[in-house]
Amino acid sequence: MATLTDPPRQSFQIGQLIYDTRYRSTTIQVVAFILIMAGIFWLGNNLITNLAERGKDIDFGFLGNRAGYDINQMLIQYSNDSTHARAALVGIMNTLLVAFLGCITATIIGVTAGILRLSKNWIIARLMSVYVEGFRNIPLLLWILIIFAVVTESAPRPSDFRGEDAEASMILFDSVAVTNRGIYIPSPDWGPNSGLLIAIFLISFVGIFVYRAMARRKQEATGAQSPVFLVGLALFFIPTLIAFFILGRPVTLNYPELGGFNFTGGIQLRNSLIALWIALSLYTGAFIAEIVRAGILAVDKGQTEASSALGMRPKRTMNLVVLPQALRVIIPPIISQYLNLTKNSSLAIAVGYMDARATLGGITISQTGRELEGMLLLGVFYLIVSLIISGVMNIYNNSVKLQER
Repeated sequence: MATLTDPPRQSFQIGQLIYDTRYRSTTIQVVAFILIMAGIFWLGNNLITNLAERGKDIDFGFLGNRAGYDINQMLIQYSNDSTHARAALVGIMNTLLVAFLGCITATIIGVTAGILRLSKNWIIARLMSVYVEGFRNIPLLLWILIIFAVVTESAPRPSDFRGEDAEASMILFDSVAVTNRGIYIPSPDWGPNSGLLIAIFLISFVGIFVYRAMARRKQEATGAQSPVFLVGLALFFIPTLIAFFILGRPVTLNYPELGGFNFTGGIQLRNSLIALWIALSLYTGAFIAEIVRAGILAVDKGQTEASSALGMRPKRTMNLVVLPQALRVIIPPIISQYLNLTKNSSLAIAVGYMDARATLGGITISQTGRELEGMLLLGVFYLIVSLIISGVMNIYNNSVKLQER
């Protein structure tokens, strides 16, 4: 009588780590990891040894020392008696300001130009092509310098606003002054109950997104469309205005006034900020326009033809049919453009805008001699900002991608 038995198991051998497909990939990854860590350790040890030979060490204590220099554009309080850490924070906030404004403006310009470039109107399509090709093929630094020169040389001097026969005048009910030193706009003065007003403002803002989500679900379930734009405006302005008057106008405006040789009061948007903002927006907007155009062309023409057969107008077809499908192609490369815009803002040093590159990566390093620490902190800042932008945009990308069954 025959008895069936399992074949004897082969004992593990070292050669299997290379020749056995079950272990080969793990072996390669472990070896690569060891080599990378060894390389990092060698570079780090080399760095510490070379610094020690020059009598230096890695020390971030310089951040607590007095900065001793002025910053011309500030979002928070700062003086030359503040610390280098405070100066770095001011520069970081200036970088975030121009990056935030640039991303919003570049998106608006890029989406508009990308759609208009596909227009059947020959003149409009050609004008958008000239814009896209002009800004894409000229270095950003040149555009920053050109726009800075234009806004500086074409605007009137503050002295031109003085006297009865003034050559220049303020605009928007005498609340905004455009000069060769920058644009002066009213600044808010926060009074009592202003915190409560801001809370109501934020709640109204959140209410818009809640209503839009409800309107979208209703449309997906029934096909009925809700007046999103008008209702959104009502949800935003009506509660805020009612609270503004009930709380006794807790927020007032401080208008700029001509005093001496310059304007006082309000907020000054320096020409360096304006030039950098406009240049980054137009330059990045040209790339976004091509991304949008490619995304729209990626949508099958049958979608547009079917919408036309249903009697939908071209504008509604674009907003409700084409763009939602094109977003899955548009969003990933737009993330890269946002990251490029944020990092390209470091060119602000060419026009004297005091961003993180000019403060932490420039003057602070020159004064303290801590170039390694300064550059490490600057690199970590850009890395964190880039990861945040990528994370937020990837979340949005996952929310708009097609859901497959």
